[in-house]
Amino acid sequence: MIRMLTFAVLLAIVTFVLHRRLVVATGLTGAARLAADAVLVAFWAAAVVGIGSGEVLDPSWARYVAYPGLTWLAALLYLCLGSLLIAVGALVVRIGARVAHRDGVSARRTFVRPATAVLVLGTVVAVAYGVVAAATPKVTRTTVELAALPASFDGVRVGLVSDLHVGPARGEAFVQGVVDTLMAEKPDLVIIAGDLVDGTVDLVGPALAPLSELSAPLGVVVTSGNHEFYAGDGGAWLDLYDSLGLRVLRNETVPLTRGVDTIDLVGIEDLTAPEPYEPDLAAALEGTDPARFQLLSAHQPKQATQASDLGVDMQVSGHTHGGQIWPIVYFVPLQQPSVQGLDTIGDTTLYTTRGAGAWGPPVRIGAPPEISLLELRTAR
Repeated sequence: MIRMLTFAVLLAIVTFVLHRRLVVATGLTGAARLAADAVLVAFWAAAVVGIGSGEVLDPSWARYVAYPGLTWLAALLYLCLGSLLIAVGALVVRIGARVAHRDGVSARRTFVRPATAVLVLGTVVAVAYGVVAAATPKVTRTTVELAALPASFDGVRVGLVSDLHVGPARGEAFVQGVVDTLMAEKPDLVIIAGDLVDGTVDLVGPALAPLSELSAPLGVVVTSGNHEFYAGDGGAWLDLYDSLGLRVLRNETVPLTRGVDTIDLVGIEDLTAPEPYEPDLAAALEGTDPARFQLLSAHQPKQATQASDLGVDMQVSGHTHGGQIWPIVYFVPLQQPSVQGLDTIGDTTLYTTRGAGAWGPPVRIGAPPEISLLELRTAR
């Protein structure tokens, strides 16, 4: 509740600033002014409901308000950035008019009005596109060549899913769609790399029921992400995953055998997980054969640094969403060593999926959602 109220206050401040930039600065009056302010206030209220959905409010009803409210947050990003650019442009126009001995105020308003109209229209088009792009994650196929992969595992197909963020804006139907799409690919192994939910077990847990339909010859495993620990005890989420038939890897290793060869599948907790769920890769690897191929599931790409130090051959991760909404992609490298796709961290091959869902706004611009299908090949 405190987080919801804090957000409400901060968003109210942003909404007031936009009122000044979009309504006052453009000189709107009468019915147009009232309509613009009504839209700002309505979306402010819907966004507050969106933040509370899944944690404070029951998404079974709140989601209908939360979806447009959270979508509005994506619009806010572009409206705020665009308003800043317009303000700079208006200042330049006003200074130029004064230098030319013309009315600076009139020149400024002549610039601001059409520029703001273009900003609003562009924001609507961009966010509408992002809503459609985020609605249905597609399968992406990547071949990964690995020198240490044993021959029996050559061609093994790994279905990698991450970052569903079920709760505020997405429910059971979305989860069912992801499950059906993945199962149609018939992967040999399924890895779920965390951040499945946003909310509490009581309010959001039932929406994950379709995950019980996941199956694969080598198993279905899941590791925690940071969002499992945002609302209450993350351990309750891990227990729920267990009850759905998923193998939760809690800083542990399980051997996978195919043909005459065996590899180690390792799973650790998220980097920021609190006590008593802290990640411990050294403990997970204790007693394993260092000569055996090791495949690690760790939610955050930056965990690959330690993985390389400890000799892990390959890591799969999520967390970044590929930036989710342009231009956020340019800021992700400030916090993570890899944003999306194949990379190498030290001696460890890293694959980072953009994830199937979206956090906050159910919007994807420049970073489409994905269900990753990795074909592991023995490098020759």
